[in-house]
Amino acid sequence: MERERSHWGWGWEDEALGERELREAAAGLTAHLGFGSAEPEAPVPLAAVELPAPRLPLPAAGRDGLWSADLPARVRHTYGRAYRDLVRGFRGRFEHPPDLVARPRDEAEVEQVLEWAAGAGAAVIPFGGGTSVVGGVEPRVGDRWAGVVSLDLTALRRVLEVDDVSLAARIEAGALGPDLEAQLAPHGLTLRHYPQSFQLSTLGGWLATRAGGHFATLQTHIDDLVESIRAITPTGTWASRRLPGSGAGPSPDRLLLGSEGTLGVITEAWVSVRRKPLHRAGRAVRFADFRAGAQAVRALAQAGLHPENCRLIDAREAALTFAGDGSAALLVLGFESAHEPVDGRLASALALCREAGGSWEERAEGARGGAVGSWREAFLRAPYVRDVLVAAGVLSETFETAITWERFDGFVARVREAVAERVRERCGAGIVTCRVTHAYPDGAAPYFTVVAPAPRGEEVACWDEIKRAAGEAILAAGGTITHHHAVGRDHRPWYDRQRPDPFAAALAGAKAAVDPDGLLNPGVLLDPLPSGTAAGRTAPPSRAL
Repeated sequence: MERERSHWGWGWEDEALGERELREAAAGLTAHLGFGSAEPEAPVPLAAVELPAPRLPLPAAGRDGLWSADLPARVRHTYGRAYRDLVRGFRGRFEHPPDLVARPRDEAEVEQVLEWAAGAGAAVIPFGGGTSVVGGVEPRVGDRWAGVVSLDLTALRRVLEVDDVSLAARIEAGALGPDLEAQLAPHGLTLRHYPQSFQLSTLGGWLATRAGGHFATLQTHIDDLVESIRAITPTGTWASRRLPGSGAGPSPDRLLLGSEGTLGVITEAWVSVRRKPLHRAGRAVRFADFRAGAQAVRALAQAGLHPENCRLIDAREAALTFAGDGSAALLVLGFESAHEPVDGRLASALALCREAGGSWEERAEGARGGAVGSWREAFLRAPYVRDVLVAAGVLSETFETAITWERFDGFVARVREAVAERVRERCGAGIVTCRVTHAYPDGAAPYFTVVAPAPRGEEVACWDEIKRAAGEAILAAGGTITHHHAVGRDHRPWYDRQRPDPFAAALAGAKAAVDPDGLLNPGVLLDPLPSGTAAGRTAPPSRAL
């Protein structure tokens, strides 16, 4: 019997904390933060959730197990896992649930679902691990549709082929991170793409959202690992040629990357894999302040040393995650290789850190010990901790962006202050921290965390106000609304302002060509096409949200 996901929280249903464990966790976390309630609320159990009846009939065609209209399946496919999703699910409010859930086991069944949905006038939302934090899988599609089908790809989860010569693998899109790694392991290979959602997210989800992964420099996004992508669209199959690179016009697979299920249902991809690393070395480097640490990160990114891990954490976040005492910013620095020792690269990196004022303990800090181990454990457990914070009345959410180095210091200060001011106004207290998750020769990706007391019953409205302040500050200061969290429905207001109008028109044209009825994930990236829009003929994109 397959494990079931939590109907509202991050992990698996069988991992949910009991009442006693929840109280103990809430007491410890709120004491550490200095706010929140040590008397946590309990989530509304799945058995008590009520949904409106499905608007769509169960299709008669299809093998057993393809279609479902039962309440647990519809509940689990209503939301992603943003803070606003967790709060609504916690309180048993499942707004706009899908009417049906389809779980195809091969491409033929994907085609069957799309054909049926087109005939029924239903929207279709591709669904991988359901870990979107921007409303990317929420069936919030408006009244144009007769209903909504959530298209769950997780039955397509096999590593289909391994090319040990070119070091690549053909993998189905529904494979969860741990599953695909387990299938590559007997070959001595690894994809080594580890987003924070790794345990519960899929390859197809990473591709559709241009996910950022394990590597803090060089190959930072899943984009960098793609050889080709295959997708099913309402008008046919979209498959790019498998190549290490090509200059033959705009790349077919690059258009699918970041398409968020709007241009086709990604079913498989050829991706570059590598030998498992045998050599590792790292240190936790401390800096008097975040600015000095950022100077070191810039020097490392521009020196061509390409550390696999190069994450800078401000002093407040280091204290929150028990990786430091709050007196210094912390740089988690690491190198790895499958072929040769990396001690020389580490020594060169530490020399650059010393020039920027960094200091460290001479003993190596591995991934399991010291400040590095504390931060790593906090990083992996953060989504689970957020579930406890919801129960304890604490708002906990993140947002991220990217900016070039010459604007970095002022940008971080401006965004942090704008968000902190709104947090103070709305919540009365709170913490806004920043870390650098990915670094490039010309810039970096600042990643902000907000933790604050949340007014009971007003959590969603509270976060939405803070999110608006963050989005406005990011765009005003020249950053991007997202570096790796995708657009979804929640980022649309800022995405529309960030992208050039001619590009928006071109994207609408591509949408009309492959999805003339506009049934794939309507509202994400662009507005639904006008009724009757023919393939290859588009109306100007609307700015309406």
